[in-house]
Amino acid sequence: MAKFLISTGALVAALGIAFGAFGAHGLRAKLEPRMLEVWQTGVEYHMYHALGLILIGLISHWLGSSTLIKWSGGLMLVGILLFSGSLYVLALTGTGWLGAIAPLGGSSFIIAWILLAVALLRTS
Repeated sequence: MAKFLISTGALVAALGIAFGAFGAHGLRAKLEPRMLEVWQTGVEYHMYHALGLILIGLISHWLGSSTLIKWSGGLMLVGILLFSGSLYVLALTGTGWLGAIAPLGGSSFIIAWILLAVALLRTS
């Protein structure tokens, strides 16, 4: 499980860097400033939580892979897909209803971090 989380986190981080570069260089002239901010918010949370996946993988390697740690990693990945993904699509399409998906991703992030904390507090 540790290798999966660390490698997935690394690949997701690489994708986040690519999306950040695409926003800075490919979208700057094409999107209105507000939508570029939406894109950048997606990239920021994407990168924070890619690093979170790597952290969860390292913790899993050191402490073993508990159910809480597995759920934490899974929810972190779901959060990236839902939160950042919905912001990317919103920025590119302007489709307003996609903003309703972002809170589901944000909730996934919050729960993932809480589960990680509980998993760590339960270790002896």
